[in-house]
Amino acid sequence: MIPNEDASSRKREIEEKLKQEEEMLTFIKESLDKSDQLTNNMVSILSSFESRLMKLENSIIPVHKQTETLQRLQENVDRTLSCLDHVISYYHVATETEKVIKDGPSGRLEEYLSCIAKIQKAVEYFQDNNPDSPELNRVKSLFEKGKESLDAEFRNLLQRHSKPVPPILILDLIGTDEEIEGQEEGVLEHLPEGILQDIIRISQWLVEYGRNQDFMNVYCQIRSSQLDRSIKGLKEHFRKNSSSSGVPYSPAVQNKRKDTPTKKPAKRPGHEQDSRGRYHGDAVGEKHGTTLGKEDVLDLEIDTYIYCISAFVRLAQSEYQLLLDIIPEHHQKKTFDSLIQETLDNLILEGENIVLAAKKANSRHDFTSVLSIFPILRHLKLTKPEFDKVLQGTAASTKNKLPNLITSIETTGAKALEDFADSIKNDPDKENSMSKDGTVHELTSNAILFLQQLLEFQETAGAMLASQVLGDTYNIPIDPRETSSAASTYSSEFSRRLLSTYICKVLGNLQLKLLSKSKMYEDLALGAIFLHNNYNYILKSLEKSELMQLVSVTQKDPDSLYREHIEQQIQIYQKSWVKVTDYVHDRNMPPLQGAKLKDKERQMIKERFKGFNEGLDEICKIQKSWAIPDKKQRERIRQSQKKIVQEAYGAFLHKFGTGVNFTKNPDKYIKYSVEHVGEMIERLFDTSA
Repeated sequence: MIPNEDASSRKREIEEKLKQEEEMLTFIKESLDKSDQLTNNMVSILSSFESRLMKLENSIIPVHKQTETLQRLQENVDRTLSCLDHVISYYHVATETEKVIKDGPSGRLEEYLSCIAKIQKAVEYFQDNNPDSPELNRVKSLFEKGKESLDAEFRNLLQRHSKPVPPILILDLIGTDEEIEGQEEGVLEHLPEGILQDIIRISQWLVEYGRNQDFMNVYCQIRSSQLDRSIKGLKEHFRKNSSSSGVPYSPAVQNKRKDTPTKKPAKRPGHEQDSRGRYHGDAVGEKHGTTLGKEDVLDLEIDTYIYCISAFVRLAQSEYQLLLDIIPEHHQKKTFDSLIQETLDNLILEGENIVLAAKKANSRHDFTSVLSIFPILRHLKLTKPEFDKVLQGTAASTKNKLPNLITSIETTGAKALEDFADSIKNDPDKENSMSKDGTVHELTSNAILFLQQLLEFQETAGAMLASQVLGDTYNIPIDPRETSSAASTYSSEFSRRLLSTYICKVLGNLQLKLLSKSKMYEDLALGAIFLHNNYNYILKSLEKSELMQLVSVTQKDPDSLYREHIEQQIQIYQKSWVKVTDYVHDRNMPPLQGAKLKDKERQMIKERFKGFNEGLDEICKIQKSWAIPDKKQRERIRQSQKKIVQEAYGAFLHKFGTGVNFTKNPDKYIKYSVEHVGEMIERLFDTSA
């Protein structure tokens, strides 16, 4: 039973599923039919839409083309109207700008330049499109007037606002150079910033549209005048301050600045340069008082010239920087060359006048005045690299002016040095030039003073000699390594040896001349004192200065040589006492036998004492007026002579005076004790005793 029921149940389930599947199949079939119907409807709609679009397109395209044509026509009309307005505007330019051009550009430069631009465009239009138009002449005339006004404005602005640089500012500018390593150099404001910008704008317009170079000539003339006035103002500053207070200086320069030309402690700015090529010293103007002597005036002239050289370099550098913004690049070097020419020529001429004065002083044998060119030469050489840098691009004639001046100074200085050495050798022997007391001759003191002053310019003097003479002139072999064939320059060591040889030559000439002059004294002893004093003065002067080190470069042990000369003269002087001490030597004296002397023996002793007394009186009287200025040497010679005379006299007195009955009146012959003789010798070389 159970199996049959399961089969029936299974059958019913299958039938129900089959029925459901049939219903689903019927539904799907109906859906497909509806879908086909919808598809057909959609195809029909799309076909209808396509037909309508084609009809619309066929209607719109002609309209679009007509519209596009109308738009082009409208644009052409607008452009034509615009061009017509533009053309018409050219005919109104003259009327619109005439008043502005007539009033000029002062105070409204940009507006003026804008009007000029409009006029220029109008000129170009009429020239290209209607050259016969009367308007062309009108706008051309306005353009020329505008250009002339700009030229005039350029000149007026430059003249009105260009001022000489104040002397104090120049001195401060010189003083600030390299005060701090790497610090920017001082910058001068020659023109107010606003005015400078206007001048630059005008120059740019004149270069681009003006088509003439007249404004460059104007610029050159005005700035050249201001540069020259600045230098002259600096000179006047020194002159006024010197005459009123004797202290010409800038407060800034008073602070020790490295490259500032400096005042020397003695006669010239004479401190040698340091390792960086600078030289140092006190600020200019250490002389005080209201009256300037001849040497003061010369010092002021030299100092002023040195300052003006440095000022020219700084001002020229500043002028070149100013020029760069105003003058076209391809005209800058030429304009700058012309701008500095007058001032540079004046400085060179002033230097040549100083050289000429030095030559005249040299011809008068005023060699101290010739030394004035040494600080100038040194400063010019120190400044030359900056000079060369400033003058880059200028004409060869401009570049050569400073080297030519340097060469002229070197030639003059070298000749003066040689003439000085010859003047020592050729100094005339005049009796009235010889002192009666045998003191140092003026020739010696002048020669030593000159050499001591020359010490302040060792490198300058050495290079001066080296640049003018060959080494074999002084019998000095030249090492090829010491010279540069290209630059014809000498090493500092060679220059030093050459200067040493020159000093030795001067001292040698001086020694020979002193020997010659000493022979003018009738008394050989006074001649010896004269030579002693001069040799001793030379030795002390050499030892007190760097002269001894310089002489030692080419002469071995110069101090020993002079000491030897001094000792020789002392020995010659001591021989003058032999005629006195010979009386108290026991040579040729009879031996004393017994208490009673023979008449001949007594007479001999009397003559010896008498001769000694008279000789002592005479020599002390004569030599008392002689002079030995060196206290140490004077005392040394006194003591040495005192010892010699006292020993001889004491021995003679002891042997023949004390206890020897050679006269009834011993005080007549024994006038002096040994101590008294010493006191008399102590008073030698002392005119006040």
